[in-house]
Amino acid sequence: MVINFWIKLLLKGLGLGVIAYLLICIALWIWQKRLIFSPSSRIKSTPSDLGLAYSQVWIPVLTWEGKLEKMHAWWIPSESSSSEVLLYLHGNGVNMGANLGPIEKFHQMGFNVLMIDYRGYGRSEGKFPSESEVYRDAQAAWDYLVLKQKIAPEAIFIFGHSLGGAVAIDLAVRKPNAAGVILESAFTSMVDMIDHLPLYRFIPAKLVLNQRFDNLSKLKLLRVPLMLIHGTQDCTVPPSMSQVLYDLAPVPKQLLFIPLAGHNDVSRVGGEDYIQGLENFRQLALTHQRQLAER
Repeated sequence: MVINFWIKLLLKGLGLGVIAYLLICIALWIWQKRLIFSPSSRIKSTPSDLGLAYSQVWIPVLTWEGKLEKMHAWWIPSESSSSEVLLYLHGNGVNMGANLGPIEKFHQMGFNVLMIDYRGYGRSEGKFPSESEVYRDAQAAWDYLVLKQKIAPEAIFIFGHSLGGAVAIDLAVRKPNAAGVILESAFTSMVDMIDHLPLYRFIPAKLVLNQRFDNLSKLKLLRVPLMLIHGTQDCTVPPSMSQVLYDLAPVPKQLLFIPLAGHNDVSRVGGEDYIQGLENFRQLALTHQRQLAER
């Protein structure tokens, strides 16, 4: 009788545990966007705080429902006569104002820069962001540069930081005539990131994730030069993920590790090495374009 009692109690406990586990998985399926994206409407800094001239840009984005929403962007012109443009796609946190770190470096190199806030971030319209919608936002920014500003695709470098790296790869795969793509502090996939976080290791990520950001599987489709930059002390995204992406990329490529840099301070810690690495990549991209033209 006592044994039967404990067996029933154990089975009941296991049943409740299974139910709780399933509820957690369902909750993560429904609300995972809230865990991945961290937008803020408050913009604390602008390029003028860095002493850089800029102008406000509003880019229309057509939603799946056929509605036009405005996406906020900053156009930071070069002081030189350079026609090269860097399309800056920031990571998951806050908004453009908190992602100005590398802008001075790009400006110093003579790039014109277009920074965008995905819809749901900063002053951009729209609901809470999702993977498919930030891809749509990047496409709208590209169309703005190419169709409205009449900038040649071959003059546009696509830059993405952290989660923005996934947005950059997705766009670059669809724009094989872009100058190149630069990924800073990028991850291989969201599934791999979940496996990397101890808190979520008990979750069947491949089944639960609907925001997959699968950079690794998209690499085989990439046709433009690739540069990967990563801080060796990054505690958010393992530097080894950039190494994996580099090893598998089937295109002209460069990999730059910045010693002692973390996740968000790569350009500051890298200093001149960061600038020189970007300059080397720019030359690699130009060489690639010449080779294509000669074929």
